[in-house]
Amino acid sequence: MTSTAQIDPKLDLVLERYIDVSPEMVWTAWTDPEHLKQWFTPAPWKTVDCEIDLRPGGKFHTVMQSPEGQKFPNAGCYLEVVPNRRLTFTSALGPGFRPAAPAGADSKECAEILFTAIVTMEPKGKGCRYHVVAMHGEEGSRKRHEEMGFHEGWGAALDQLVALMQKS
Repeated sequence: MTSTAQIDPKLDLVLERYIDVSPEMVWTAWTDPEHLKQWFTPAPWKTVDCEIDLRPGGKFHTVMQSPEGQKFPNAGCYLEVVPNRRLTFTSALGPGFRPAAPAGADSKECAEILFTAIVTMEPKGKGCRYHVVAMHGEEGSRKRHEEMGFHEGWGAALDQLVALMQKS
C-alpha cells in the first residue's frame, strides 16, 4: 500500500525507512495514547499529554514539553484511518473538520506550521516500509518545518518507536 499523495518537493517533506517492526505494532504505537507518549517526541523532549479519537474527523492532540518545562500543544484532526496501513491527519483542521484558528502572535512554534501528514506502514518481510509525507500549503511553511528539524526529529522519534515496540 502506498500513499495516494502526489509528492511535491517544493511543498512536502518525506521520511521513509524499512523498520523491523510489524505494521500492526506501528499502528499500536500511533493509535494508543499511552504508547504514543513514550516515543512521539524526540528525547530530551517529552509528550506529556495525548488525546486520540481514531476516526475521520476525530481529534489528534498532543502536548510536547521542552527540557526546560515549556509546553507546546498541537491539535489536529484525522482525515483517514485505515487500520494497520495508513493514518492521515492534519493540523489545518480541528476535530469535526473545523478549520484551525490562525496562530496568534503568542503562539508556540509548532502551531504556526500547518501541515497534513500521511503515515503508511506497508508489510515487508518481518517488518514494514514506514513512509511519512508532511504536506505543506506553501514553501515557507515547508522550509520552517524542515529547519525546525523535521528529518532529525521525526527520524529520532521513529527510532524511539522501534525501540519501544521491539521491547513489547
